[in-house]
Amino acid sequence: MFTGLIMGMGRIEAAEARGSETRFRIRPLCELSDIELGESIAVNGVCLTVETFGDGWFTCYASRETLSVTSLGGLRPGSTVNLERAMAMGDRFGGHIVAGHVDCMAEVAEVRPAGESKIYRLSFDAAHGRYVIPKGSVTLDGISLTVNACAPTWLEVNIIPETQRVTTISGWSSGTKVNMETDVIGKYVERMVQPWTGSPETDKGATGITMDFLRKNGF
Repeated sequence: MFTGLIMGMGRIEAAEARGSETRFRIRPLCELSDIELGESIAVNGVCLTVETFGDGWFTCYASRETLSVTSLGGLRPGSTVNLERAMAMGDRFGGHIVAGHVDCMAEVAEVRPAGESKIYRLSFDAAHGRYVIPKGSVTLDGISLTVNACAPTWLEVNIIPETQRVTTISGWSSGTKVNMETDVIGKYVERMVQPWTGSPETDKGATGITMDFLRKNGF
């Protein structure tokens, strides 16, 4: 599990393509000591596993599935990425619950100034719009952010100077594709209530959630 608080950036030193799969060699541009084999590191919000490591570098493998649903396939030697190690038990929880499992790619549609901050508007497929709510949390390229405003196919986030300084977001411009992970809690709640919502994935006999149902179940 991650929190969306970026530890720092890294630079892609090699991207070895093997058919529809790729193995990346990454050099952290921040303090990243005591790396362990098999540990999880989020690279631009994608949970990857450390395969090998050395003095100031590590490698990780991205499968065809990972490359098909994220922007990692566009990384080249010299590209910079956001890095976060998996959260350790007892660490300060400063962001929100992030799984490192990308839902879709969003595209930067507009960037405009707001004092020292910048407001980014990003568009995405409407299938994910129900998981994005005003003042809720979203993860963009691994960065935990608060949704300022949203609609079924877009959202806006306010990026403060510190976030611009320590992440790749300062390089985003119109047309940039970023990895988007919506709030995991909302997805679990949706799946848990499906038996009572009458959605297509539920049994034909579902009766739906009503006020009477809520009263009988203590709400």
